[in-house]
Amino acid sequence: MSYIQKGTVAFRKTNVALFFGGFNTFAIMYCTQPLLPEFSREFHISPAVASLSLSLTTIALAVSMLFVGSLSEVKGRKPLMIFSLWAASLLAVLIPFVPNYYFLLFVRVLQGLVLAGLPAVAMAYLSEEIAPANLGIAMGLYISGNSVGGMSGRIFIGMLSDYFNWRIALGSIGILSILASLVFCYLLPESKHFQPRSFDIRELLKSMFNHLLNPGLLCLYGISFFLMGSFVTLFNYISYQLIAPPYLLSQTIVGWIFVIFIVGTFSSTWLGRLADIHGRRQVLWVALLIMVSGALITLSVPLVLKILGIAIFTFGFFGSHSLASSWVGHQAIHDKAQASALYLFFYYVGSSIGGTVGGIFWSLFGWGGVICMILSFLLLALFLSLRLSSISQDINRKNQQTNCHIKS
Repeated sequence: MSYIQKGTVAFRKTNVALFFGGFNTFAIMYCTQPLLPEFSREFHISPAVASLSLSLTTIALAVSMLFVGSLSEVKGRKPLMIFSLWAASLLAVLIPFVPNYYFLLFVRVLQGLVLAGLPAVAMAYLSEEIAPANLGIAMGLYISGNSVGGMSGRIFIGMLSDYFNWRIALGSIGILSILASLVFCYLLPESKHFQPRSFDIRELLKSMFNHLLNPGLLCLYGISFFLMGSFVTLFNYISYQLIAPPYLLSQTIVGWIFVIFIVGTFSSTWLGRLADIHGRRQVLWVALLIMVSGALITLSVPLVLKILGIAIFTFGFFGSHSLASSWVGHQAIHDKAQASALYLFFYYVGSSIGGTVGGIFWSLFGWGGVICMILSFLLLALFLSLRLSSISQDINRKNQQTNCHIKS
């Protein structure tokens, strides 16, 4: 059976479906992020405690993803993605009716558990169904859906919480997510290259352990941890700075700052295309250095420069994530969904740990402390990308030597 090729109807349907799937997932996942100052004010909690409305969701998603990725090797890709979107959407409709912050955290944990189905499986679905030569741009389009979902959710939440309240704002996300789920179910083609396997917990644990012994995959998992940890930390606490003196911005204006995510829609696709041409290694280095420069620019006091720094940082992040996530499919030689699930496990653990620890840096050292933490994460990611390049070159040399011996 042939792969889905760029320019075909199936390629367009796949990209649109996964765009809306990513939109749905990330709109739900990050809908509480612009509300952290609101939670601090209404529930009389610290920024670090308020960040749990996001951190607990992502840590629940990370743990669930390990099992969902393995389950998809048995049950298939599309059914699990559909269940994930519908369950999360229904919980999103119910969340405005929670009586207090503790119930809100409970529902957010449930959302994290069921949301795992799409991000754990989507990358494996693409790597199995899309022609290898077109995988970079397809993965970039999927990541762009993530960025648009994250951006739109934050903008709507900021505006509606200003004009109404946070409950109505969260309810509106639930309605949008149901509509996105309908589009996803209708458009996504059935899997043609998926090969189901019998459920054997020992075999699944063995394959997971083998992934963790793969030095290339370990580097990618570390990169994902530091990428997401730095990204969530910046956006968790920039709101606190912007609503305080000397800026004194409203929730609506702070929400509209997330329109910066649109640069992620461009960078993930553009850098993915460049990686198909020039190789992931060099393009990933450039993307990480772009993130470093953006983080440093946010230390500027003028609001225009601060927003410019956020835009540059966001551009580099979505490009880096697109490149690293598509690299997983090439590094993993078996059980690709499980390898992708492990990548996203570390990705969201980084979100949870970085997002909460960043609150401590904010409380103790202000914005300068937050940026120091982010720069530390990015330098570690850059080190791992250099290590990954060395590992890939060693593997290529060994393969070439093996081929030469076979020919001789």
